[in-house]
Amino acid sequence: MRINHTLDVLSKGEVAFGCAIQCYRSPEIAGALAAAGFDYVFIDTEHGGFGFETVQDMIGAAARSGITPVVRVGELLYSLVSRLLDVGAQGIVFPRVEDAAALEEALSWVRYPPQGVRGFGILPQYINYEQRSMKEVIAHMNSHTMTVVQFETVPALERANEILSLPGVDVAMVGPADLSIALGVPGELEHPKMIEAIERLIVQANEHGVVPGIQTRTVEQAQFWTERGMRFVGAGGEHGLLLAKAREAVKTLRGTKVPQAMPAAQ
Repeated sequence: MRINHTLDVLSKGEVAFGCAIQCYRSPEIAGALAAAGFDYVFIDTEHGGFGFETVQDMIGAAARSGITPVVRVGELLYSLVSRLLDVGAQGIVFPRVEDAAALEEALSWVRYPPQGVRGFGILPQYINYEQRSMKEVIAHMNSHTMTVVQFETVPALERANEILSLPGVDVAMVGPADLSIALGVPGELEHPKMIEAIERLIVQANEHGVVPGIQTRTVEQAQFWTERGMRFVGAGGEHGLLLAKAREAVKTLRGTKVPQAMPAAQ
């Protein structure tokens, strides 16, 4: 059965780097990100327009490539969480969390009894067709499935200690875009209000034994927050990386010294 590579990295106190897939409906992107060396791929079904079968293909491609498939659901709903896990997702991102009671229920959906209430329905290809007992599958999945809770609003920050104290929270991930709006500084991702609020959450997460994380928009932002203690760090999305690299390539090409054309033969 597959291990959760990202949980393994985090358990050693190291930093796990990932990249979001939000725009392009190709399972091969997960393989490319794995080849580049990312630890996890963050498949976004909150803002991305992917259908379930596309997400299933992305999860499968990630699994075959050795990169951890983590999926953000659009809302806290059991049927979304359970289906994604049954087709191989190794982590669930819960967005817009503010209510500890609602999150506590959602966390129970991720793991099988006695740790949770997840129904048993995982398909054989997602345990590599291994012949394992139900007890073995349950124990393995419960220890190799991760939960990521997003902090994106002022109420979430105000209730951070209550939320972070819930059993089963593995990662506290800041959503900086929405948080900047909530703090009244939309798009000012390095505003003092943002830095103060995020750094306070890093301290709180560490106090509760939860990994602090953030999904950034650029490599530079990812570096900025890694240097400040974030350990689950998303470095933009596939569309942003492609566009940035394409612009860099075109700029280089446009600056190439071109020899003068030879006169045409008579």
